[in-house]
Amino acid sequence: MTDSRTYGDELAVVTVTYSPGDTLTRFLDTLATATDRPVRVILADNGSTDGAPEKAAERPEVDLVPTGANLGYGGAANRGVAELGPEHGWIVIANPDLEWQPGALDELLAAAGRWPRGGSFGPLIREPDGAIYPSARLIPSLGRGAGHAVLGKIWPSNPWSRAYRQSETAISERTAGWLSGSCLLMRREAFDSVDGFDPRYFMYFEDVDLGERLGRAGWLNVYVPSAEIMHIGGHSTGKASARMLTEHHRSAYRYLADRHRGAVWAPLRLALRAALAARARLEIRAQRG
Repeated sequence: MTDSRTYGDELAVVTVTYSPGDTLTRFLDTLATATDRPVRVILADNGSTDGAPEKAAERPEVDLVPTGANLGYGGAANRGVAELGPEHGWIVIANPDLEWQPGALDELLAAAGRWPRGGSFGPLIREPDGAIYPSARLIPSLGRGAGHAVLGKIWPSNPWSRAYRQSETAISERTAGWLSGSCLLMRREAFDSVDGFDPRYFMYFEDVDLGERLGRAGWLNVYVPSAEIMHIGGHSTGKASARMLTEHHRSAYRYLADRHRGAVWAPLRLALRAALAARARLEIRAQRG
């Protein structure tokens, strides 16, 4: 679909919170150095109990928006974006457990000027140990996805995982099939043209699905490694890791099943459901062990 509304040039950041702890303070402190532009911050809160979002909302640029339930990542992000008027033509959707490098957001905005059909823009993401996270990837085909799913844990350098993660691709500004939803700058026009995230994905694969739908709508997903962030990761999900593993495999099935509909694909869907459920059980058992 297309959106006929006219959008302004103001910038907003939407972050989904679920008892984020002290990481939210660091997120907001470093955001202040990431751009010279004024920023409105929306905290789409999925039911935090630690008081961190309420404390953050004492800042004049921060608004707390309770979602009323735990909507998951994509659903809560959509709720946060819905709070914004059309004057906000640029939106950042980001996890609260990341730290911005100085000027990172301005780098993403500069890249948007170089890519007029860019709908989403993702930075280089470093992990706390300095490793670069493979955040710009190909759309997972059935063959690539199966090879990565089966061998990714036991043989990380297998050819299917390397291809999917684009592990051997030069670190340069380029288009990608999809970008990590942990930090995205988006044109509001692009976000609204595909109705944002699919709320059926509670967590995981919502960014893969979004990237693919943006591409189908004629937008580009652009990787911008000159912009850099550090993602601490796992703060709010660590306490529910077994559930998150289950959700990851459930979302993987939804993504693949959506793209293989109809009676002719029914045997494949049954096989995928069984294989992914078994893999989730094995991973949960190994983690507990």
